[in-house]
Amino acid sequence: MREITMRIAVAGATGNIGALTVAALERDGHDVVRVSRSLGVDLSTGDGLDAALTGAEAVVDTTNSAATDRDEAVAYFGTATRNLLAAEERAGVRHHVLLSIAGIGRVDGNAHYAGKREQERLVAEGPVPWTVVPATQFHDFAATVTGWTEQDGTATIAPLLVQPVAPADVADVLARVAAGEPRGRHPDVAGPEPQDLVDMARRTHAARGRSVRLVPTWSGLFGPEMAGNALLPGEDAHIAPTTFDAWLGTQRRER
Repeated sequence: MREITMRIAVAGATGNIGALTVAALERDGHDVVRVSRSLGVDLSTGDGLDAALTGAEAVVDTTNSAATDRDEAVAYFGTATRNLLAAEERAGVRHHVLLSIAGIGRVDGNAHYAGKREQERLVAEGPVPWTVVPATQFHDFAATVTGWTEQDGTATIAPLLVQPVAPADVADVLARVAAGEPRGRHPDVAGPEPQDLVDMARRTHAARGRSVRLVPTWSGLFGPEMAGNALLPGEDAHIAPTTFDAWLGTQRRER
């Protein structure tokens, strides 16, 4: 039987990246507390937080928001982060780990990115020692984007240049960071190679056996300020091992 090394809470534990982070932490022998509204803990109100964080040494925040309005996104991330940090301070948590997005400082107009910048600011100025882990877009990002816009077999999509990463690889990094000492800003976490988002969408739909007509355009959530290298990782990036091609192979098997 493995020795339990730390008690670590994961906020957003029932989401995709949160669930993978829980699995990575448990694989490494940690005692994991799942924090989620569906499990009775509400970051927006603070309900259940004090009980959930009792005895926790670290917290990993993988929460997300579907808000598309800038003020709404900033308000959601701000309220949730303030409540979480306050409860951590009361509980004596020694390390707050935040999953963020690479390149958000270079993009001003996107509502979600504005919310994440507010989240990062509160963490950096907050009372709990911290590490921010910025990651690039996940491998399923292109399919997610076309899912937002698809109508009658046609979807619009911005011709972004990204360097996608596997969620499981990001979860492994989050688990390792949470078990270590706070280090401020972690290098960007990215996949092995840049990809064109339109081509990613085409290949993902093909792998899943779907036919979707793609219309490249900047007239959506992602504007021209995201063009070029804006979303690519920094030069000191942590390069995760799983390629987009390897991920596509799993999509074919799961059809």
